[in-house]
Amino acid sequence: MPILSYSTAMNSTRMAASLQLPRVAQRRFFSSSSIRRRIVDISTLPDRIVPHYQQSQTSSLLSLHWPQPPRNILLMPKLHAPHVIASAVEFAKHVHGNYPGLNLVFENHVAEKIHETLPFPIYTTDAREATVQFAQKIDLVTTMGGDGTILRAASLFSQQTIVPPILSFSMGTLGFLGEWKFDEYKRAWRECYMSGSPVTVEDLVAPHTQAAVTSRRVDRQDANGDDQTPSSPTGWDIVRGNGKSMGLFRTAKVLLRSRLRVGIYDAQGRNISDQLMPTSTAEPDLGTPPDHTPDGTVPSARPADGGGSHQPMHAINEVSIDRGVHPHLAIIEIYVNGQLLTEAVADGILISTPTGSTAYSLSAGGSIVHPLVESLLITPISPRSLSFRPLVLPLQSKVTLKLSKRNRGRELPVSIDGKRRIGVSIGMEVRVEGERLEKMPEGWRGGVPCVIRSTTRSDAEGQDDDSWVGGLNGLLKFNYPFGEQNEGH
Repeated sequence: MPILSYSTAMNSTRMAASLQLPRVAQRRFFSSSSIRRRIVDISTLPDRIVPHYQQSQTSSLLSLHWPQPPRNILLMPKLHAPHVIASAVEFAKHVHGNYPGLNLVFENHVAEKIHETLPFPIYTTDAREATVQFAQKIDLVTTMGGDGTILRAASLFSQQTIVPPILSFSMGTLGFLGEWKFDEYKRAWRECYMSGSPVTVEDLVAPHTQAAVTSRRVDRQDANGDDQTPSSPTGWDIVRGNGKSMGLFRTAKVLLRSRLRVGIYDAQGRNISDQLMPTSTAEPDLGTPPDHTPDGTVPSARPADGGGSHQPMHAINEVSIDRGVHPHLAIIEIYVNGQLLTEAVADGILISTPTGSTAYSLSAGGSIVHPLVESLLITPISPRSLSFRPLVLPLQSKVTLKLSKRNRGRELPVSIDGKRRIGVSIGMEVRVEGERLEKMPEGWRGGVPCVIRSTTRSDAEGQDDDSWVGGLNGLLKFNYPFGEQNEGH
């Protein structure tokens, strides 16, 4: 449905009143006091640009290379945090003023709140269409908040195999996944946006006044190793002040975080993952699954990638099944690669990624696993047996969870990243396996690419420059000493 201006809506209302038509419930249209302060439907934007990720012989991280400048940026501030919304407005004004050609996209409910504060158009879509439209249009996601905001961003693409890179600013409670402080946003954005640009400059730190030399022919290699010699100015050449280029061999680093593929099956073996619903009405843009409208009918149009009940959901943190509001412990059968592992009697079971090992799994006593380790974790939640210890399995392992018949017919809740949920009963199955990361001709397929904050260490030292160790020490207080020893820390 096209997004109409406030004046158009008012004219329609007056006309209906003058004709004495019956009053009907009307949708709230986006307002527009100025042609520059308006909200435009995202369907008018060009389709997304998929970046390339190059491997290095000295680092496990990938290098981000844009084949052309990204255009459509989804900006996701933390919900219900006015100071973060104000920072998002500041960020939006900066990138719009210094990087011409950018289209800033917001979730529907955020766009309604802030569009009057921005002297330029912004883009959004109906909440029910967000997961489909964002997958087709968004080049890059920028989050401002805590780990929950990153999970929200990843959940918008939970049915996609190719996820846009995520540039995250830590403005939440913990922010273990957040790489950048907000006061670094100009540098962070410059490095991410210009990564892979053929425009050359001499200085990345001092104020930049030198215009780019656009007539110079620069030899470089594309993501497939083929020589490319651009002969005309690129979109990066019009960046104001220039000097924002990373240079030919200085690219942003990307950590490709693996996910879980999740399928929910009923007693007849049918995939019913399309019945997963958002866990909170505070996150409307997660919407209903693309196969169904809120009234339960099936729309005529399907997502371009096929969508549907056979499309698996993905989790970047964990899949959980627990006893919910019931007073009795859950009894869950766990199968690994088709073989019965155990019958667990516990408050619940977690199947986690290495990224999720520092989330719910950690609180339940699970191991901490580096995000580059290809694995999945099985962690019991308050098990009755003290000998039930957390397990780490190969990524390709296939785990199936079934409710035991001894559960007395109860329905237990299953949650994916805490963002979507469904109830499962006896006879149903939850099938989980690690998502495969594949290098395809069009780029990497699978995982969530997160732009990493570079440190002073270089790839030449043979070390990964991710901040995982610093996060363990600084944020999680790993092995933090007690008592007087703590005073010097």
